[in-house]
Amino acid sequence: MVRAEATTEPEAQMNQAVPFTTAETSGLHDALREIVADGVTPGGVVVCGTAGGDRTVRSAGVVSPFTGPGTPDENTVYDIASLTKVTATWPLVGRAVDAGLLDLDTRVREFLPPMEGSMPSAEATVRQLLSHTSGLRAATRLDLYDLTERPLHELICRELMENLPGTHRYINRGYILLGLALAHVHRQPLDELAAVLWAELGMADTAYGPVAQSPRVAPTERHDGHDRLWGAVHDENAAVMGGVAGHAGVFAPAADLATYAEHLLAGDGSPLGGWLRAGLVPQAEIEPGLQRGLGWILAAGGTVAYHHGFTGTSLHLAPATGRYVVIVTNAVHDGAASRIRIAPLRERALKTLAAG
Repeated sequence: MVRAEATTEPEAQMNQAVPFTTAETSGLHDALREIVADGVTPGGVVVCGTAGGDRTVRSAGVVSPFTGPGTPDENTVYDIASLTKVTATWPLVGRAVDAGLLDLDTRVREFLPPMEGSMPSAEATVRQLLSHTSGLRAATRLDLYDLTERPLHELICRELMENLPGTHRYINRGYILLGLALAHVHRQPLDELAAVLWAELGMADTAYGPVAQSPRVAPTERHDGHDRLWGAVHDENAAVMGGVAGHAGVFAPAADLATYAEHLLAGDGSPLGGWLRAGLVPQAEIEPGLQRGLGWILAAGGTVAYHHGFTGTSLHLAPATGRYVVIVTNAVHDGAASRIRIAPLRERALKTLAAG
């Protein structure tokens, strides 16, 4: 995979694994139980693990009060929302760059079907799209697009930019374009490309939706005492795209996300190790103390990389200590505002890894 020009940590430290203490895992479990008790989410799962495969799994609450009254576990499948960016699109871009199919500093239009006329948003580079510094429009409403007029990539690319390239702003449409570019250069749908990757990594229960409804699948939205969204993608833009998009659409259990984290933290023992090092190179400042790498948010002086998902999911990595924390919840089940209230659990995960 691609190697970074510079790293925030010595490469040799990537393989050191520091086990979690009982106090650390108990603290995270307490934070999870508190948000469940406060009605923030029906339930959830936290996995504390290391690159060496040590895992501590803690859960609380129920999968759903309607369709899954049992306690969730590491095999319960959740809509991971924007974790799609770093579990599907980001690693696939790394593979495509390594294979010479994409180039980080080339305009994305070079990797999409030919387009005629002015295409301002097609001038963004792959690096800018990965790091949310493209300047593209931030608001995305694909339901307002006339997809019978032009292909989706043209409709996005013909739009004017909102900011100067290099300005950081979180933008879903950038990852939508990356997903379309991956499908074009490979001549294969994005979900099929991702399925091959996940199979190689041993993530057997990770897939783009829809997924079959069952008590082990966590619903994301209820209405009038029923689970309205159950096994179907919660993100409306991904839904317009049939559930397969570069920014959202993936379903996964905590166990598979833990497996993924272990591969990322394995350093040179994993095909993803080099690409993670590239991801840890700061590309832009989000705010004081937070930097944007390629895909990932970098915190605690660059020692922790993390990403969140709208539905109430998170993945935190500490490469220098070989530790990670996976969080999966369906915090949007009782309304989108609840997802903000899981912040104490996410903050606890960040502080735990930063202190370790």
